[in-house]
Amino acid sequence: MATSISNSSHNEFAFEGIPPLEAGDRLTRAEFERRWKVTPDLKRAELIEGVVYMADAVRYRKRGRPNRWITRLLVTYEGRTPGVAGADNTSVRMDLDNMPQPDTLLFIEPPHSKTVTISDDDYLEGAPELIVEIASSSASYDLGTKLNAYRRNGVPEYVVWRLLDAAFDWFILREGEYVRQSLDNDPIIRSTMFPGLWLDSNALLTGNLEHAFDTLARGLETPGHAAFVTQLRSSSA
Repeated sequence: MATSISNSSHNEFAFEGIPPLEAGDRLTRAEFERRWKVTPDLKRAELIEGVVYMADAVRYRKRGRPNRWITRLLVTYEGRTPGVAGADNTSVRMDLDNMPQPDTLLFIEPPHSKTVTISDDDYLEGAPELIVEIASSSASYDLGTKLNAYRRNGVPEYVVWRLLDAAFDWFILREGEYVRQSLDNDPIIRSTMFPGLWLDSNALLTGNLEHAFDTLARGLETPGHAAFVTQLRSSSA
């Protein structure tokens, strides 16, 4: 649902000669950025395949709390893994038609990342190694238009938490296509891009945050994580 903008704001835009950013607009990324810069109080907007999407106010159970849980897990991993960085609700310049604002993400810090750079004006550019989105259901554009945009731009790993369906979708990019990973027999998402990043989907779905952190702690003690840290440190030397 589009965010409403007051008449006074519209008058301000008319004076400046720049139209307001509106949900459903079809824009280039450059025009999207230009309109956003003069749109007051706008906190969340995305350009996906050339179309503007705007989110309603964030509700506690529908996005705020789950996003906080996932972010805390990724921040914990980041703190134990020098050379890895993360961000939440940060705009990413992917291509000329896509500037998403993922709920949370992780990336290998430049210049060691093969997919991400940081622009002179402080934007992430390219495809973060891992993106996590909080979606309402399987009908969400996170699993449609946005998934296709992430695939085309080469995001290696993509996780979607579907709140209404009480389920997780975990995709790994292989030969240009996303391959969904089954969680039926093992509920733990073991990241392929970030060794030792273990996300316990069952613990998160049931709200057992203590168990989710215990699972992550086990992942951080694996030889794979230790080897990854050594690799990152050697590449920074």
